[in-house]
Amino acid sequence: MTTLTEHRTPRAMPTSAATVTRKPFPLVRHSLSLAKRSLIKTWRTPEALIDVTLQPAIFLVIFVYIFGGAVAGDTHTYLQFLLPGILAQTIATGAIAIGVNLNTDLEKGIFDRFKSLPIPRSAPLIGAVLGDVVRYVIVTVMTLGIGYLMGFRILTDPLSAVAGCLLAVVFALSLSWVSVFVGMKVRTSGAVQGIMFLIIMPLSFASNVFVPAGTLPGWMQTFVAWNPLTHLVEAMRGLFLGTPMGESVYWTLAWCVGLVAVFLPLAMRAYRRKV
Repeated sequence: MTTLTEHRTPRAMPTSAATVTRKPFPLVRHSLSLAKRSLIKTWRTPEALIDVTLQPAIFLVIFVYIFGGAVAGDTHTYLQFLLPGILAQTIATGAIAIGVNLNTDLEKGIFDRFKSLPIPRSAPLIGAVLGDVVRYVIVTVMTLGIGYLMGFRILTDPLSAVAGCLLAVVFALSLSWVSVFVGMKVRTSGAVQGIMFLIIMPLSFASNVFVPAGTLPGWMQTFVAWNPLTHLVEAMRGLFLGTPMGESVYWTLAWCVGLVAVFLPLAMRAYRRKV
């Protein structure tokens, strides 16, 4: 008997719309997509940018022309001293908005919709933080622009000035994780704003933002020396004006790493429990 063996040619798998090609780095892709959503939301509600557009201008005018003569002897000298501090304070208070916005999204149930999508659980939070970069760039440009019109001048080179601006934006992004964590923990957006102001205001005034640290009471100077805003302001004054800054740049970067390392996991944990 002769055994016939049937040889079959393997058929190609049919292609259909259901076949999905997975792209690399899904967390990055989805986070950037949600960051775009945040930018579109900001574009459609420009009044949400009041805190990063009008606030630095108002602070500069009030403090320079009302307190400048008393603190520094003349307004120009005080403007040169004050502007890096106002930039640091305004960019820190600008980080409050992200916690308020995320808490509002939770109340509206938007995160329930995100939960039903095939995206990494952490993408909505990371995307929201990345989308806030535009706010921090705006406040930096506005502060320097208003300061220039008032007479502020950068006394170093352009590369140092850009480095100072980037340092401020990186610090704001790191600090925003504190606001995200608070936004995930408390029940109302008003509570987020109140808690964050209680955190930011002592950091702003118990620092070298408005006056030299050496003029503050001795019992306060220990806190001032460890205050992250103190290091940021000292670093920016060195990069903008060429004043001695010691290791303030490294301390600022260390604070950025510490804030992200502590509050990013806490925010993610609170978010998972919330939704």
